[in-house]
Amino acid sequence: MLIEFSLKNYRSVAETQTLSLVASKIKELHENVIQLDEPNKIELLRSAAIYGANAAGKSNFMDGIDTMAGLIIHSATGLKAGGVLPVNSFQLDNAFRNEPSEFEISFIAEGIRYQYGFTASKERIHEEWLYAFPKGRQQRWFVRVWNSESNDYDWDMGPSLLGEKLTWQKSTRPNALFLSTAVQLNSSQLKPVYDWFNLKLRMTNVAGWNDIYSAKLCLADKKNDILKFLKAADIDIDDIHVTKEKFSPNDIPDDMPESLREVMIKNLKDEERYEIKTLHKNSDGELIPFDFDSESDGTRKLFSFAGPWIDSLNKGNVLVIDELHDNLHPKLVSFLVGLFNNHETNPNNAQLIFSTHETSILNQNVFRRDQIWFCSKDSMKSTQLYPLTDFSPRKGRDNLESSYLEGRYGALPFIGKVGF
Repeated sequence: MLIEFSLKNYRSVAETQTLSLVASKIKELHENVIQLDEPNKIELLRSAAIYGANAAGKSNFMDGIDTMAGLIIHSATGLKAGGVLPVNSFQLDNAFRNEPSEFEISFIAEGIRYQYGFTASKERIHEEWLYAFPKGRQQRWFVRVWNSESNDYDWDMGPSLLGEKLTWQKSTRPNALFLSTAVQLNSSQLKPVYDWFNLKLRMTNVAGWNDIYSAKLCLADKKNDILKFLKAADIDIDDIHVTKEKFSPNDIPDDMPESLREVMIKNLKDEERYEIKTLHKNSDGELIPFDFDSESDGTRKLFSFAGPWIDSLNKGNVLVIDELHDNLHPKLVSFLVGLFNNHETNPNNAQLIFSTHETSILNQNVFRRDQIWFCSKDSMKSTQLYPLTDFSPRKGRDNLESSYLEGRYGALPFIGKVGF
């Protein structure tokens, strides 16, 4: 589970901005809170929503989480020596322009709390650190710091980290993370940390989802779950039929130019194709098949949502979504969020973090006040992230949607006159 994430000097973020999923002491909507026992005695939120104007930096903050995960998963294997790291510092202040970006995250994996972070520029990793709390007490597993005078790294390896530490150090390139390198070289102790980013943290945006994931689940004996999801969302489909077949050159039209035909065969030779049919009952109760493309855009979108949503709830993933509102009815957004906030539909403690412009769910019947965050820019044009609890709205009395749209919490676009 995610505890908190901090980002500094990355894209539109200058000073450190932190998103925390630690529940505050407010007494409301207890079902939205997950209570963990010893050794990680902590209360965490099931979901968090981020509101803000366009270009306020919501997507940049989300991208910071994605960039951190990507470097952990790919830096040891996906980059060559001298390769450029995908980090971009804040450019509108010279104090930040040439400094490294900083990423830090606290989370729980396999019952152990970890605190991990690093700083990086395009050229190298400058610092990297990992602390573990296996029995609630801090253990320093490793710290790595770039020494510009010796042109090498200084290492502080804690006694609690076991294995071929010297070999892992020597094998770690300047543009790769020690965590990633050690796992590739069979560090079983660090693998749960790596696996949390690789298997539990799920990053996406609404536009990036297609129907393939849900189609695969239908073929993996999860079709009934998909149908229950759609029916709960008031989508009138009685059954789904999915078939899978490999690409065949015979699928290419005969009149296609030979040069283009060869390119398509080369690029698609290993591709698997899914055919989806939706079935609806007619007036006689007979199931009539329809091509999936003939369904409405909303139906196709909800089908695409079903797979990742159900999978995340079943596996207890941390699902991070940018702009959860794209062409969705407000009631459907509320339905999707409610699946995470409800213990019965979320027994495995999955978490949902999303940005949105959908204000109809901005109310105290859906969220606790500590689950709502705002994003805006300061006078330096840098992103500021802050929770609703900074404003102390009255429990059960204040209309959060109206207050937000009236500008009481900031994070709104300033609409001016057009001069033409």
